[in-house]
Amino acid sequence: MIRSGLINMIREKSQNGKSAYAISKELGISKNTAKKYIRQPKAKHGLKGRTKPSKLDPFKPKIKEMMENGIYNCVVIMERLQAMGYTGGITIIKDYVKPYRPARNLPAVRRYETLPGKQAQMDWGITYYIDERGNIHKTPVFVMILGNSRCKYVEFAKRCDIYSLMRCMVNAFEYYGGVPETVLTDRMKTVIDGSEAGKPIWNSRFEDFASDMGFVPKVCRARKPQTKGKVERLVNYVKDNFLPGRQFKDLDDLNRQALEWCRKADSKVHGTTGEIPLEALRKEPLLALPYKAVRDKYRWETRKVTKDGLVSYDGVKYGIPWQYSGREVRVRVCGDRFEAYYGEVRIACHKMEHVSSRIVWAKGQYQGLAERGGIAVPLPFARKKEAEAVEIRSLSVYDVLAGVISNG
Repeated sequence: MIRSGLINMIREKSQNGKSAYAISKELGISKNTAKKYIRQPKAKHGLKGRTKPSKLDPFKPKIKEMMENGIYNCVVIMERLQAMGYTGGITIIKDYVKPYRPARNLPAVRRYETLPGKQAQMDWGITYYIDERGNIHKTPVFVMILGNSRCKYVEFAKRCDIYSLMRCMVNAFEYYGGVPETVLTDRMKTVIDGSEAGKPIWNSRFEDFASDMGFVPKVCRARKPQTKGKVERLVNYVKDNFLPGRQFKDLDDLNRQALEWCRKADSKVHGTTGEIPLEALRKEPLLALPYKAVRDKYRWETRKVTKDGLVSYDGVKYGIPWQYSGREVRVRVCGDRFEAYYGEVRIACHKMEHVSSRIVWAKGQYQGLAERGGIAVPLPFARKKEAEAVEIRSLSVYDVLAGVISNG
């Protein structure tokens, strides 16, 4: 049911010659509602058959004058009307003013558009899923979007640390087939260590990564999230459109589905640009990808092998030959395999496990441990040599040598 003030406004506009359709558009009501109150006769007053007058009627021209001057505060209007002799209440004033009241002004913001190849925006979001036992888990999701074509990349991860960030960014660049000139992010701790004189102090590892990849990192202004509004909307789009009701076997399966979803979404005309993102991507002059060896460098992480020959990765412990206990090794995920290297030698390879707290043992992990007494390498000790044999001679030999007696 609508208020009497709106009904009066409908009738007033109708009397001024506006159609039901025009009134419905102007007041944000349906056309049928406008027609209903245009055709409905005014209520009669009691037995006399006359329209009931309102205490506000004589003051309506003054109220309209005040509203034209930007005064919509009903308390202020009532105080001024009372000074003119108004004796009614405030409710009838509110009902009359409400249809005329403009929508609350939101602060205007500038739309940030970029030229092709110039910028990508990235961010993390936190999402939730329910496992087969009904337990709720949260998992980070990395998202990146190219500012001009609006082409999307989505990847779920176990962590949102610096290693995961760099790995996801490399995967995104490979998906796009190139690197944008700049990458815009918020002030996440994995990217900046703080600021000085208003300028960010970049995390040294991330700064090296940006240099190797060839892009210029930029952070959005503090308390100005709209500067990376495209990626903010993408995070919500993933939460509201991709995840609800989706079923998956493991993280790899979820990420395969995410990329299929991205390709499907980017095959449709974008509402803002009027272009198909995947087709627009072909026109983005992205920088060339760095060499594969450079990209692969950021897929490695360093781990220290425990005394019992295990390394932890994404909540799972993987077995390493006991000879490497206590040493630092390099680890990476290659497809559906977890690999560990010591120097350039691969010392372990396991099928990826996605259930946290599991232990994946290596075949023959402790073979030879008992025989060596747990010593992986020779201890740094000195070695005692055997004493040399001394020839025993007669004393007369030494007398001859000394010239005490002759051989004759």
